[in-house]
Parts: sequence; C-alpha cells; structure tokens
Amino acid sequence: MKMNRELVMIPGPTPVTEPIRNEMERETAAFKDPNFIEDFQQVISDLKNLWGSSEVFVVAGSGTLSMEMAISNTLKKSDPVLVISHGFFGDRMAELCERKGLEVDVLSCEWGKAVPVEEVEKKLSNKNYRAVTVTHVDTSTGTKAPLEELGKLLDKHQDTLFIVDGVCSTAGEPEFINEMGIDILLTASQKAFGVPPGLAIVWASDKALKRREKIGEISEYYADFNKWLPIMNDPSKYFGTPPVNLIWALKKSLEFIKTEGLKERFKRHQVRGKAIQKALEGIGLNILAEEGARASTISNALYPEGIDDTFRKVLKEEGVVVAGGLGPYADKLFRLGHMGNIDINELVTVISSIERTLFRLDYPVEFGKGVNIFLDNIMRN
Repeated sequence: MKMNRELVMIPGPTPVTEPIRNEMERETAAFKDPNFIEDFQQVISDLKNLWGSSEVFVVAGSGTLSMEMAISNTLKKSDPVLVISHGFFGDRMAELCERKGLEVDVLSCEWGKAVPVEEVEKKLSNKNYRAVTVTHVDTSTGTKAPLEELGKLLDKHQDTLFIVDGVCSTAGEPEFINEMGIDILLTASQKAFGVPPGLAIVWASDKALKRREKIGEISEYYADFNKWLPIMNDPSKYFGTPPVNLIWALKKSLEFIKTEGLKERFKRHQVRGKAIQKALEGIGLNILAEEGARASTISNALYPEGIDDTFRKVLKEEGVVVAGGLGPYADKLFRLGHMGNIDINELVTVISSIERTLFRLDYPVEFGKGVNIFLDNIMRN
C-alpha cells in the first residue's frame, strides 16, 4: 500500500499541471478542423516569436528525432563537424553524426566540467567546420555549456552552423536564436515545457534553411525539413498526422510562458536551481557539475560515503522518483529534475523527502536544514 503520492522528479518527463493534462483529455478533433488549424498556427507563431526564429518545426517524435532533423537537414556525408560533448548526450550526438557519415571531431572534458571556449576557438582556427554542435544542458552531468560565449565565437565563422541541443534546457535556460547566433535549436515537449512526451521541436535560422536548400535531396523522409515546411506555413495541409492533443497541450504551456514572461521564466529556474543545489550541499551532498557550469534545470547529486543507489528505492517510498546516474556515474549519483511548471511546494516536499531518506539510510541529518536553506535562498532572491 502506497503511503505517499509520488512526485516524478526525473529530468523528463516532468510533472504536468492540471490545465495541460486537461488538454490531453479533450476529445480529439480532426486535424483539418478549422479550430485546430487555428490552434496549431498559434503554437507555431508563439514558438517563432518567443525564441526569435525564422522557422520552427513541430512534429510527432522524441528529442532524438529533433537531433536527427538538425543534422540531416544541414550536413551531408563527409562534412566536417565539431561536437562539443559534456557527457552522455553529447556523445550521442557524435554517434548520430558518425552514422550520417560525417567527419566528426569530438571536444570533450571531464564529466562535471564545461569545455572551455578557448579550446573551441583553437579547433575553429585550425579547421573549417560545416557545423559545431553542443548540448546546452547534458542530463548525464547537469553541466551547462557557455552558450552565449559560444554564439559570439561562432559569429566570426559565418560558414559554420551553430547547432544547439536544448532538450534539457529550452524554456528553462536562456536561449534566443537570433541574439545568440544559434542556427538550429532542437528540443522536445516533455522537459521544461512541462508537456507530456511526444513532440519534437526544431527551430531553424535563415542560414540553416539556406544550407538545407544547398544540400538538395536527402535520404531521410520523415525528418526532411522540406516535407514539413508547407505544413508549418499552413497547418491545413497534410504530410503526417499531427498529434492533436499534444499540440493543444503545448499551446496551453505557451500560454503559461507568455503570461509569466520568457525572461522571468529563465530567472525563476535560475533562482530555484541555485537554491536547490545549495540545499543539497547543505545536507552533505556534492553536486557533480562544478560551480559556474551548473544547470538551472537539473541537479546531479553524488551519494556520500556509505550511501549507494538503494537511496532511490527508499526515496520512492518517501514519495519522490529521481533518475539514476549514467556512464561512469551509474549507481554513484541521482539526477533530480527541477524544471517546467513545478511549484515551490513540490520542491519543498522533494527536499524534505531527501532528508527523510538519508535518515532512513543512517546518514546524519538535521531535519529541516535543507528546506530552510532552500526557502532562505528562494525568498531572498
């Protein structure tokens, strides 16, 4: 018998608020229904306007599809590409590029650190890359890339596209396509948007769209920008069936974002992210990502000596579900997502549950210490 309601606090899917859930429960409409077409047009318009992009693609699929769309439409076989990797998902991008037959160079670093911009600059001075990719926030490490600095650097290399994996950052970390020199921004619905899984979202700059035209025919079909452009320009047209209820859910999420303000949403994530990390450190847990490179959307907390991955099982009994470590940190840490539409009450519950779990595992705990640190940082910022 479950004694506690479970809060799913993994790095995605994130908790879905009732108004967004209600959109999923609506009776599905025909995808050529005039009201749905109007709603889909609004979603496309909002995504373009909020993130400052010439074009956006919203299709049924996962974040991995977004990655494939980004690469397939901008690079052809044997093109040189530089992948900046801060962990598991940067390495996944490298693998995807290799399967595409690209000439791949990987610039990586110790997990928990960020690749210095100077190292990227050195690579760019020695070789002409057709694209540079980076995962803005890698969920395996909780590390955040210096996106703005990278954008300024890439602005000096006009023949090189800047491709950003924003799956664990978009709508939670600052990303402005034109302002930051981003050519492709890719993400998915289930993380900082707070929408159920199932939507792949890809923004493209004018430069990226011109690159697509230069490439000509590509082998991919479903992932081809040119197949989807007519639909993005006029959702009454057909290529593949749109996930009607997910589009409605995303529309509701975007209404929340517009009401809150995108910059205010970024600030909220920054303040709460720092507060959570200080609270975790205050009760004796270390954060894998080094200071200055920590994401606002996720915290990867290392288990203290004497604690193993049993922690997650006990924490689940206390009502909170978190994700395990990946790669070399499997069984050595837990990954706590704190993005999207999660409220303060839920975050207080999470920290309290972590304290109770540590106590049950015979780790010295001062009850309320983490909660107090969290609230002190939230209320004073």
